[in-house]
Amino acid sequence: MKYYHDTGASPFRNPDAFEIAYIPEVFNFRDSQMKDLADALRPGLTGKSPFNMVLRGLPGTGKSTAVHRVFSELEETTSRIVPVYVNCQSENSKFAVFAKIYGKLHGHQPPPSGKPIRQVIYDIGKILNERKVVLLVCFDDANYLLPGKVLNSVLYILLRMHEEYPDARAGVILPMSDMDIDLRAVLDPSVISVLQPDTIYFPPYNEVEISTILRDRIRVGLNPGVITPDIFDCIICHTMRTGDMRVGLDLVRRSVTAAERAGMDVVTRNHVEASFDLAKNAPLDATIQTLCTDERKLYGHIAGMSLGTGESLTSGAVFESVKRYMPISYTGFYEKLKKLDEMRLIDLIFLKGRGTTREIALRYDAEKVMKLTRYGE
Repeated sequence: MKYYHDTGASPFRNPDAFEIAYIPEVFNFRDSQMKDLADALRPGLTGKSPFNMVLRGLPGTGKSTAVHRVFSELEETTSRIVPVYVNCQSENSKFAVFAKIYGKLHGHQPPPSGKPIRQVIYDIGKILNERKVVLLVCFDDANYLLPGKVLNSVLYILLRMHEEYPDARAGVILPMSDMDIDLRAVLDPSVISVLQPDTIYFPPYNEVEISTILRDRIRVGLNPGVITPDIFDCIICHTMRTGDMRVGLDLVRRSVTAAERAGMDVVTRNHVEASFDLAKNAPLDATIQTLCTDERKLYGHIAGMSLGTGESLTSGAVFESVKRYMPISYTGFYEKLKKLDEMRLIDLIFLKGRGTTREIALRYDAEKVMKLTRYGE
């Protein structure tokens, strides 16, 4: 349901301008990164394999927007390169990845009756070989594919496909928000030897840059006067507290929606303050939605234990507690812990002289985690 003013007019001119996937007409402050991306992809225009790339940067620093812009330009200007965007938060299994690639090449998904993954991969290699097109796959937030070595497996298949299909060419882009991940430590040597990626860094936006970007989005997305200068400054202040551009975009959207529902033509400070708590947790909410039921339960349980004690938690203590509520082995428990760590939901801290025991620290507010995981319900 949409709520309008008494006048029947909405303050939004283009609400899509505040979505993460929106591709702005002007992409400020990332000229050098865009040039590096273009240079790395240039061999693909002549039928050769593009250079593989890792895009390093904290969340909300423009990695995904850069890829979307490049992919949009490729689709408009050439049929030689076939770009495929994989959202690793939702498409996080080996079959899901290859089904997405299959769908882009064939124009439809594999048959719903089920097609063996070997056949899907065979069809991908065959069509690349016959059409002599270059496949370019972006694994956005590639760290979501690290659990179960999914990323290792799909990279091995894609980057070595030419060994079975001589005219097949493929390159990959790996945007990663976790700055601590060392690919050489988490991927097999057989994958690293063919990956050999170039790294493009996306530094955090400073206050001036965030102000410029949000002002541009507001100009495109809202009617004039909906956000006054003093309210804009308030929004910038809140955004800088998190350092995440996604929070700023969501805060604008939520604040304007709150004003719209109240039948007001302008956003007030109360609208911003009431919306900030939801906006700052929006990235957390999106990440939690990608967890399976047991992972969500475990994360909520860790938050509950963290809130109930002022002391730090150890992996052993959490396992002893959680196994009373969930049928889980220690191996399964530790695998889930590692996934939560890789998804930047917790920090696993090595304790010297304590064997496999790790200290567990939440990255987010415990009460918010409990609410979003529906812990205790």
